[in-house]
Amino acid sequence: MKNLQKTDPEIANLIESELNREKNNLDLIPSENYASKSVLEACGSILNNKYAEGYPKKRYYQGNKYIDEVELLAIERAKKLFNAEHANVQPNSGSPANIAVFLALLKPKDKIMGMALSHGGHLTHGSPVNFSGKNYTIVEYGVDKDTEILNLDELRKIAIKEKPKLILSGYTAYPRKIDFKEFHEIAQEVGAYSMADISHIAGLIVGGAHQSPLPFTDVITTTTHKTLRGPRGAIILCKEKFAKEIDKTVFPYLQGGPHEHIIAAKAVAFKEAMQPEFKEYVKQIVKNAKMLAETLMDKGIKLVTDGTDTHLILIDLIKTLNKKGLGRPVAIALEEGGIVTNANTIPFDPSTPFNPSGIRLGTPILTTRGMKENEMKEIGELISKVIKNYENKDVIKSTKQKVLGLCKEFPIY
Repeated sequence: MKNLQKTDPEIANLIESELNREKNNLDLIPSENYASKSVLEACGSILNNKYAEGYPKKRYYQGNKYIDEVELLAIERAKKLFNAEHANVQPNSGSPANIAVFLALLKPKDKIMGMALSHGGHLTHGSPVNFSGKNYTIVEYGVDKDTEILNLDELRKIAIKEKPKLILSGYTAYPRKIDFKEFHEIAQEVGAYSMADISHIAGLIVGGAHQSPLPFTDVITTTTHKTLRGPRGAIILCKEKFAKEIDKTVFPYLQGGPHEHIIAAKAVAFKEAMQPEFKEYVKQIVKNAKMLAETLMDKGIKLVTDGTDTHLILIDLIKTLNKKGLGRPVAIALEEGGIVTNANTIPFDPSTPFNPSGIRLGTPILTTRGMKENEMKEIGELISKVIKNYENKDVIKSTKQKVLGLCKEFPIY
């Protein structure tokens, strides 16, 4: 960063500080990952300079010969990677991608059926404080109180009774596999569109560790970071019959000029995900999550659903520590010990979203660093010790020293 250091040393130093933070902490936030150097190079490329309103071969600006080739490559790779009929690679992030689908397929106040935020859904799946909850009629579904797992028979009953226009699957804090095919069949049964938001598990899907919602699901959205390990951004995949409306809604209705440097980075990430080693990487993410979950449970930590099928684990601190609302103080204690997680609501949480009773964690970044099952055992023991002693500064300090040792053993970049 020679030029940046000269022009704006404050920003350059902050970037360097963030690099050091990432190097010297274990990041277990399941929605984060470390993109490859190739992806980062594309993100920081001269493609940032070009305006490209419109779509390939139909631009409103001249000078897009090579930009068109970049975007077409990203589109073709996305279609091939996910086995999709159509792909729009222009959405800037996951929330606008979801908004674009709603605007393309629904009218205001139409009924959307999505998972409750506190049970693992996303803000854009119908939260009352979000665009989705304010502009559409929301029918919430959740997990079974005893098993904390989705009951699709119960979900079908709700769908038959409520007759939503769209049924949404795919979540941000649900650690079990999703039966996308059955979701689509329920949607067909009640005359609804089927939509899947696979932002968290896109990498698992293309790596063969989770069922794909394609080719049957009507519309799919996904971010391109998380388990897919690409740049921060999103794409929309859909059946060809929805392509025209989806594309018109992304541009010109919601967005202007697309971020072609990020689209190039998406194309790079798609190519990386097509390589045989990506399948091995994804398998290891799941193996690591299962080992981490087993270790935590062996140490007396209660997990929502008593385990995981994916990259994600949700800790129930009420049943672990017999007190509600401890998600934030425990997450702060873990971070002080060099373990970065996030406080999260748990199903039927009696506390508030800002002071929830759970901790959400996952294994994508640990796996990207090259860690395997043995390291998961060690990290699980460290996490459980901090949780049970979250106010003990000596425990936190000793944890930080052990974390620094692991970080040196498994460096990034």
